[in-house]
Amino acid sequence: MNPRLARLVRADPDPAFDLTLDGRPIRALPGQTLAAALWSEDVVAWRRTRVQDEARGAFCGIGVCFDCLVTVNGVPDLRACLVRARPGDEVTTRAV
Repeated sequence: MNPRLARLVRADPDPAFDLTLDGRPIRALPGQTLAAALWSEDVVAWRRTRVQDEARGAFCGIGVCFDCLVTVNGVPDLRACLVRARPGDEVTTRAV
């Protein structure tokens, strides 16, 4: 096995940290996107559509669809699937 790959397989991540989603504590690992951190806490939807009030979360996972919009530290309309989680982030669901 390639020595570099072997090191990655046995990689030991840095410690988990906290952020909040609408005031609720969420644990995240370094390098996770906000969407991944929310999924790991069983949060799969965090906004609703305007017309039919349907639940939305990460759909495409690559930043194309805009279904996963959140507000992070007061900055609105960020795609949770593209934004890396950081310690202390305050994430709020998008009001429509």
